[in-house]
Amino acid sequence: MKRTAILIYGFVCYAIFFATFLYAIGFIGNLVVPKSIDTGDPTGWPSALAVNGLLLAIFALQHSVMARPAFKRWITRFIPRAAERSTYVLASSAALLALFWAWRPLPATVFAVESEALRTAITAVFLGGVGLVLYATFLIDHFDLFGLRQVVLHFRGQAYTHKRFVTPSLYRHIRHPLYVGWFIVFWATPDLSVGHLLMAIGTTAYILVAIVFEERDLSEILGPEYRAYRGRTPKFLPRLGGRRERPQTAATTA
Repeated sequence: MKRTAILIYGFVCYAIFFATFLYAIGFIGNLVVPKSIDTGDPTGWPSALAVNGLLLAIFALQHSVMARPAFKRWITRFIPRAAERSTYVLASSAALLALFWAWRPLPATVFAVESEALRTAITAVFLGGVGLVLYATFLIDHFDLFGLRQVVLHFRGQAYTHKRFVTPSLYRHIRHPLYVGWFIVFWATPDLSVGHLLMAIGTTAYILVAIVFEERDLSEILGPEYRAYRGRTPKFLPRLGGRRERPQTAATTA
């Protein structure tokens, strides 16, 4: 029964995550969803900046602290190890949902593209960023990243084993295609408001800081193999005409 409960818990957490991810795309892109980054009743600038800054800080702290190995060791004293990743995914979704609900719009325009053709092209780039995010998660095992592999193995009575370090496809050329996708999602917009700019700057700063801790953890876990990969592979932009990385396995601690 316990194994079944953990399995159900993992799938529920994943379903909540995926719904949250879809809403996030609409929220950031001002597409379809009832409340987006630029909709809602505007409040005063000091209040909006304070609330939005706090919401971004809460997400950043949750997302980063819970990803650290020390926190994982601590929390698995209270919950089954197989449910740890699903719990992380659930907490991340909750932090994002709170951000969507409480976000205060700052609709003042920084710039707005008027050409319909250019607006369509920028929106296509935005959606391409979404596709890149999803593609990158499947390259490093989407279902392991979001906790489903862990609960399924536990349900089957099989021990969890960490994925081998590999560098498939995009990971042969850059170390962080997933984050490149998020950069595109946050910055590719035909209408940049002050609120959107605040989120783009905040999330970009968080990613740049988080990479330092993530790569430190990976260096400790994977040792010389990862350090050698880091030394010869750029973070975000591939080297033109450089030596290509041989296919191996990608890994992440996020």
